[in-house]
Amino acid sequence: MATFNYIVKDRDGKRLEGVIRSANVETALDNLKKKGYVVLSVREARTDIMKTQQTVVDKIALFFFKVKTHVPLKIIVFFTRQLSTMFSAGLTIEKSIANLLQEEKNPRFRKVLASVANDLKRGLSLSEALAKHPGVFSNLFVALVHAGEVSGSLHVILEQLSDYLETVAETRRKVISAMTYPAIVIIFMTLIITLLLLFIVPMFTEIYDKFGARLPAPTRVLVGISQLIGQNFITVFLAVFIGLIFLWIVSLTDRGGYVFDTIKLRFPILGMLLKNSIMNKYAKTFGILLGSGVPVLESIDHVQKVVGNKVVERGLNITKRMVKDGFSISVSMKKSLVFPPTLVQLVATGEETGEIDKLLDKAATFYEKQVDAIVERLTSLIEPLLIIMLGSTVAIILITIYLPIFQFGMALQQGMR
Repeated sequence: MATFNYIVKDRDGKRLEGVIRSANVETALDNLKKKGYVVLSVREARTDIMKTQQTVVDKIALFFFKVKTHVPLKIIVFFTRQLSTMFSAGLTIEKSIANLLQEEKNPRFRKVLASVANDLKRGLSLSEALAKHPGVFSNLFVALVHAGEVSGSLHVILEQLSDYLETVAETRRKVISAMTYPAIVIIFMTLIITLLLLFIVPMFTEIYDKFGARLPAPTRVLVGISQLIGQNFITVFLAVFIGLIFLWIVSLTDRGGYVFDTIKLRFPILGMLLKNSIMNKYAKTFGILLGSGVPVLESIDHVQKVVGNKVVERGLNITKRMVKDGFSISVSMKKSLVFPPTLVQLVATGEETGEIDKLLDKAATFYEKQVDAIVERLTSLIEPLLIIMLGSTVAIILITIYLPIFQFGMALQQGMR
């Protein structure tokens, strides 16, 4: 007897999940239909391909592996859509992959496709072959392909995946576009301050030394910083570099990542942008997984790995525990204290109507519009604010440099009186 996870709708249209033991999937289907259920999904219970607890060392190794094997997202989107079209047209997965391999121009992705093609010839399923390339295909990608294989709707899943990846790419582009200008200005400001401290301040220091006058306190502090950086530039540079590496490693730990992600979410405006982006990704991913027949608990596991924020991941842990204890998804989300009331209400409505995947898709659209609105607001506000900040910083340094001259001029005026 095998164990199967099922998802059905009862006579009232309410979505139900459970486990049934049968000799095979056909018998499980018959038994569920006899009970008057509309069967949405029946799949053999198995351990998730990607479900492993990663250590910090594993995360670092995976990061460098992803950098080494990185393939642009637009190539993955094109591959997914082409694979869906070919498979829908009646070609086998093996033949479709072979055709795409011949046409692929990107050398890294071509190598990946060659490996996938070989694995398919050896008898592996598509999801198992893709799972061997975590730097290219995310765990969500693998999970959805596996769901499509089990449910017999792989072409539909691949089409949904293409749309989803395009949405992710567009959201990422908007967020990066909002962050790029501030990043460039901050880098430029850091460069200007460094040049002032390394070259301009020492020139004035030599002039002041010749007079032998006592410098004002702000100027002495600035000169001290300038000498520290100038005499120990390599040491300071290495210290900053090592410090950044240390902070990055700390961010990979559960506790450190939670602290960093909490700080990110509390940033004015940028925190709201990040939160709406995360909620968009959460709603879109969760909706696709549930609509594809993946059980709720397994869906939450996959969503945890794609939201990219430890605060939301911890909230999803609470959600998962409460769902296991028999609470509804919406109640569990509300108790986790990380999901906005609007999203919780939409999920509750979806549970009542039996169309939770559709309501989650609407929620994703809502948060996508929120991201657009914040990006537009940021674009109009952040440019003048950063210019003011840059100008103020440079002005403060220059005023501090010239402060002894101002004081000397004032002393001369008082002496002439």
